[in-house]
Formats: sequence, C-alpha cells, structure tokens
Amino acid sequence: MPRGRYSLHDPHDHTPLAEEHFQCAPGPSGWRYVARRTTPTGDHTGSVDLTLDDLGRPLRLELHAGSWQVRGAALDGVTWVRTDPTGTHATEGTVRAHAFTGTSPAFLVATARLLRLTPSSAATRVRLVALTDPVLAPRTVDQSWALVDSEAHATDNGPLTVDTYQVTALDTGEQHSVHIAGDVVLSAPGIELEDLESPPSTFA
Repeated sequence: MPRGRYSLHDPHDHTPLAEEHFQCAPGPSGWRYVARRTTPTGDHTGSVDLTLDDLGRPLRLELHAGSWQVRGAALDGVTWVRTDPTGTHATEGTVRAHAFTGTSPAFLVATARLLRLTPSSAATRVRLVALTDPVLAPRTVDQSWALVDSEAHATDNGPLTVDTYQVTALDTGEQHSVHIAGDVVLSAPGIELEDLESPPSTFA
C-alpha cells in the first residue's frame, strides 16, 4: 500500500500551493486513494477520497476544499452533488463524461487506469468533469491522452515500469507530460512526488 507525500505548486510560476499526504491500494472493487491536503505551513485545507471500479470508473468520490464539498460517482455519465460552506444549499449536476479530474494526482492515475493505453494505441479523447480549486466548481473539459513511452527501471525492489503520457487540452492545444509508475504519479505539471514509503502498486 503506497503512502507518501506530493507537493502541489502553480505550474506557471511555481508558487507552492499545498501538500497532499496520501495512501492508495488496489482492492476488491478496483482501487482506492485517500489523502489529506495541507498548506505548505501545515494547516489542514481539504481531503480526497476516490474509489474506482475494476474498469477505472469512479465508484465514489468525496472531495473537501475549505468548507466546500463534492460527492460524485459514475451514473449516466458522471453525477455529483456540491454543497456550499454554509451547508444550506446543494446543487446537483450530471454530464455525459467519462470521469472526474482535478488538482489531485489521484485523477491522473484514474484517467490512465480508465483508458488503459498501450504504446501502440492511438491518442484517445476523453471528456472529464474538472472540479477546480478553491471552491470545487465543476466544468467539463476534453483531453487527448497518448502513451508515448513505457520503460522499465531497475530498483532495489525489482523493475519499476514508468509510463509517460502526452496529455493535450483540446480547447487550447496545450500539451504536457505525465509520468506514472503503477498507481503513483512521479511528476506532472504542478505535481512533484516528495516522499514515498513503499513501492507503487501494480494493477492486474
């Protein structure tokens, strides 16, 4: 069960934004990721709880940021309920999309798991509902994912396969790379893996 810490920063000016203390593991239903968010000074700011089924679809999502909360799942596309800080108003949404995304590294692992690309696969288009910080506002985004490299690296625990994805935002054409080993993001724009206490899990 990998556990560790990501640092999150602004991908443009590298301003530190948060640290995400996580643990994740494959399980009977598929894969689960839980994390708590803190500021760079250690104050609690939110949490992530994501469970995927064995096909990579979101069985259950619960996000907290400040006093905002979103609960969601795959249901006729993806469906969610967003609750405001006072707890008196809740808004529901449903979009014909494949999954959720956001600033947590968990969503990159989830999208890669959902698409299950191979180096010979063509670039694949995916529609996601992005839950944007700091108020978890939902917006629909279209991306293209391609697995451009899959390379095994020797480690003390045996070979570790690192997959490199090229992700394209279809509305702007902006491209970036995401490096994933098993169920851990090694690096991506705005994300650095700072600490890992045990090797990544591998999916069957």
